[in-house]
Amino acid sequence: MSYSINKILKGKSFDEATEQVIAELKKEGFGVLTEIDIKETLKKKLDVDFRKYKIFGACNPQFAYKALQSEDKIGVFLPCNVVVQEQANGEIEVSAVDPIASMGSVKNTDLEGIAKEVQQKLASAINNLN
Repeated sequence: MSYSINKILKGKSFDEATEQVIAELKKEGFGVLTEIDIKETLKKKLDVDFRKYKIFGACNPQFAYKALQSEDKIGVFLPCNVVVQEQANGEIEVSAVDPIASMGSVKNTDLEGIAKEVQQKLASAINNLN
């Protein structure tokens, strides 16, 4: 089972891709709570060079609330991570966590429907990227 939803974007800059990712997430009801710039962090902390790589912590409040009502420790899987990274060939890859895969370890049938809905919304956001 794959643990992520992925798409390669061609002909976009890294900055254009990140802007579009945030916009598409917003259309699906997600806000970005966190943004981690891995390239910048690794340079600052380890003085190493790394490709452009950002992790966005996306949250859809309605689904987060439903999940937290069903399972009080589900917060360990929140928010949903979405990665934008520049590949060696210059292409931009966008990946989002597959909530079905991540929540599969939690044996709570109430979460199954929530995970499917979140998966559909994340897949829609990723698939709408161009």
